[in-house]
Amino acid sequence: MKRIKNKYLFILLFFSIISKAQVEPIKIQGIAQGTTYHITYFDKRDRNLQPEIEKLLEDFDKSVSTYIPNSIISKINSNQKNVKVDKYFMACFKKAKEVWKNTNGAFDPTVYPLVNAWGFGPGKKEKIEKEKIDSLLQFVGFDLIALKGKRIVKKDSRVALDFNAFAQGYSVDVVSDFLKSKNIASFIVEIGGEVYANCKKPNGDNWSVGIEKPIDNKTSQNPLKAIAKLENLAIATSGNYRRFIIENGVKYAHHIDPKTGYPTKNNLLSASIFSQECISSDANATGILVMGLEKAKDFLSKHPQLQAYLIYSDENGDYKIYETSGIKSIISEVKD
Repeated sequence: MKRIKNKYLFILLFFSIISKAQVEPIKIQGIAQGTTYHITYFDKRDRNLQPEIEKLLEDFDKSVSTYIPNSIISKINSNQKNVKVDKYFMACFKKAKEVWKNTNGAFDPTVYPLVNAWGFGPGKKEKIEKEKIDSLLQFVGFDLIALKGKRIVKKDSRVALDFNAFAQGYSVDVVSDFLKSKNIASFIVEIGGEVYANCKKPNGDNWSVGIEKPIDNKTSQNPLKAIAKLENLAIATSGNYRRFIIENGVKYAHHIDPKTGYPTKNNLLSASIFSQECISSDANATGILVMGLEKAKDFLSKHPQLQAYLIYSDENGDYKIYETSGIKSIISEVKD
């Protein structure tokens, strides 16, 4: 009987150790794309995948970062000859073309010259005058550039691309796909505020992500407006409260309207978009913030694969919420 008890205790101890190993998360964080990343995953083999992930993000930047002079996108923007695109650039270009068409041009990566002129890119800010904006608008338009095989063809050599409005979302997908390839099922990836969460946590809980109040603040976290519960879902938030400039007492947000050449001015303060892939959430969040609330409502009614939580201001300056039909199962408001 004593031997049986000892064997029983051994089995309990064995499964206790296994259970404990399964619920201990591996957390890694670092710097990438000029921002921070935070990744949490559960791995039965207890592997540290940070070196491989950082190499992945480094290769990604070498493809689509305009802040790296010899990246693929920088070479294309400077019209270097015989530049072949890679899988990262190709995926970004194709998704950009899709979202550009769907948003009727509200999302357009060829705004890069305007982004630089306004001081929101790696280039030096220029003096903004109507004549300057009009001259730059001549070569803004995603119909002026095409992908032929692995090469880019421009109708005007001055056309330049900026994937920064949605590249971070895609980098989240790239890292997520890597984790899945390592047979890791339960994880959350956050890069620069864009997020994808896969499966539930081992304890059965969904992953939680906060949505901030859109208070002008360039440096620190704002109080939360809502909390999203994620499972096999991506979220990207685009807002006018992080990146902006004040000039002659006027606030200019970093989202440039490709049709006017000026930063957007509407009552939409923040757009949080949920979808199955973070690249789609990120690109559409940008397009929606540019198009404004009323056009966004119409757009979202035609694209049910996207769920949205939009924060806007009314005529009194108070926060108001517009949400699509599927949001109530994802979002819970934070009480003041």
